[in-house]
Amino acid sequence: MGLAVRYIPEERQPDATLTRPLIRDDMKFAAVKIAGFQWVIVAVFLFLLSGFWDLQIRNEEVYNEKAQANQIKSLPIPAPRGKILDRDGRVIVDNHDSFRLILSRDTLRDEHLGPIAEGLNLDPAELAAKVNRFKNRPTYFTVSLKEELTPAELTFVEAHRGQDAFPEMELIKSQYRVYPGGGLGGHLLGYVGEINDTELNSAEWAAYNPGDVIGKTGLERFYNEKLKGIDGQRRVRVDKHMNTREVLGTKEAIPGQDLRLTIDLDLQVVAELAMEGRRGAVVALNPQTGEVLALVSTPSYDPNRFVGRIDSREWSRLQNDEQRPLFNRALQAQLAPGSTFKPIMLLAALEEGIIDDSFTVNCSGGATFYGHYHRCHKRGGHGRVNLISAMAQSCDVFFYTIGNRLGIDRIAKYAEMAGLGQKTGIDLPQEKEGLVPSTTWKIRRLREKWYAGETISVSIGQGALTVTPLQLAHAIGGIATGGVWMKPHLVKSEAPAPARKADLNIENVNRVLYSMYAVVNEGGTGGSARVPGLEISGKTGTAQRASDALVRSGKLGADYHDDAWFVGFAPRHAPEIVVAALFENGEHGNLAGPIVRDVIKAWFDKQARAGRDGSKLARRTTLAEPKQ
Repeated sequence: MGLAVRYIPEERQPDATLTRPLIRDDMKFAAVKIAGFQWVIVAVFLFLLSGFWDLQIRNEEVYNEKAQANQIKSLPIPAPRGKILDRDGRVIVDNHDSFRLILSRDTLRDEHLGPIAEGLNLDPAELAAKVNRFKNRPTYFTVSLKEELTPAELTFVEAHRGQDAFPEMELIKSQYRVYPGGGLGGHLLGYVGEINDTELNSAEWAAYNPGDVIGKTGLERFYNEKLKGIDGQRRVRVDKHMNTREVLGTKEAIPGQDLRLTIDLDLQVVAELAMEGRRGAVVALNPQTGEVLALVSTPSYDPNRFVGRIDSREWSRLQNDEQRPLFNRALQAQLAPGSTFKPIMLLAALEEGIIDDSFTVNCSGGATFYGHYHRCHKRGGHGRVNLISAMAQSCDVFFYTIGNRLGIDRIAKYAEMAGLGQKTGIDLPQEKEGLVPSTTWKIRRLREKWYAGETISVSIGQGALTVTPLQLAHAIGGIATGGVWMKPHLVKSEAPAPARKADLNIENVNRVLYSMYAVVNEGGTGGSARVPGLEISGKTGTAQRASDALVRSGKLGADYHDDAWFVGFAPRHAPEIVVAALFENGEHGNLAGPIVRDVIKAWFDKQARAGRDGSKLARRTTLAEPKQ
């Protein structure tokens, strides 16, 4: 398609002489507008220049002083953490008023960090690294520098605050955490400290910022959200010397919630005294409610040393200590339970119909299974024993025999029913689950089949089987209440979880309970736990860490000596308290018996002082004794 061209007749075309004056007028008008616009720009520029001259050169000091006199600062008001109280309302963990030194980053100068570190006895490199952590944060985030300043440090701060010295230093009122002296309840309570880089990068602490104080371990960590409260803020107008001229507004801090524990402070003290100088753990709980009455791990540490910032040398010493004072043995020590596992074995054999009241075994000091001779702990043997006397005397041959009849998978069934091999769900961090071996476990874990000969060791609480002291108390407590396991918990306000129940024959349960009564009161291995007037039932346990031959040879140190266990409860029926004690390298289970005895006795003594007849409660009997 071609381009159409319209023809305009000559007579209709405009006259060029007429259009030229119009074009010249338009160009003149445009030039005037452009010139006017240029003069406006020049005028504005001159106005701004004169203002800049007045502000920055002629009257610099005047305007600088006015600007500095109108600075607005936001200062944090730390929220006090909630108190921690025992079951009777006595304060265990409290706060006291203190001062916290912070650095305001909007006035922070890098050249001041060295002198500030020197004046406050801080490591300059650590201070610089601490400040550097905030480089990607808004400047209104302050750097928490130090808590609990010494008189000399306070003097340094007061002498160097202000515009002419270190204007970035600010003192704010704070709350300082106070724990019981001597490390009482250290592992139970935990401690607080400033959040570190590793924690900041974890999902658990994603909502926190550098400088925040958090619960690091124990109850302080598990209930951090309840205890921490919500910080407030104070907005002030300050002058050039950083002196407050006017308070613009205050948002008060909201204190954290108090925690009312199930722990009995008196019982906790008794348990810690009983473990003094020993390495191990004690757990006491009420099996009918799941309330933890005492929880001890020794050796312990003093949580007060961690408040604010622990000295690096002290932290290194604690981490490298061979006694492992930072290790919570009550819920993290996964060790062979020894003969304290035998009540579960006996219950399994009775429930599966493997044995009955008439079943006996002749113990001559050992027995051969699958070509290997397994010794009993009594070299001369126990002679003929039944289920009651075998438990009372802790006859290994009897339990080798019933374990061989049960097989590993039926043993695992009842161990898991009692709560072994899994976490109890206690409201504390870092609980371990222990291990219950089975044919399935060995195939999955080791890619090997289970050999029947391995069952013999498990039958007496050795081999691959491991438990924690908390698990043992929980497991035996559930058997003592007829097959009802309550979830252990430490806070009274928390609604207890639904009970876990097993359909057990009450007569079989009663047989097991009476056999444990015989351990303590009828000449059994647990006589060291006996208290006249209290029907304490229990079981001793001596668990190997290495073969007797190696230990006797002297090739291994004391750390490989046998562990001593004892688990006991009272009263004999409808028990109110169950206590498990681990005495690491204690060598004989009867040496752990007095630890449990002292805790149980202290509980009933306290009940008696409170107006309840504890001795009658402990002697209460409702079921007939099984035949021997």
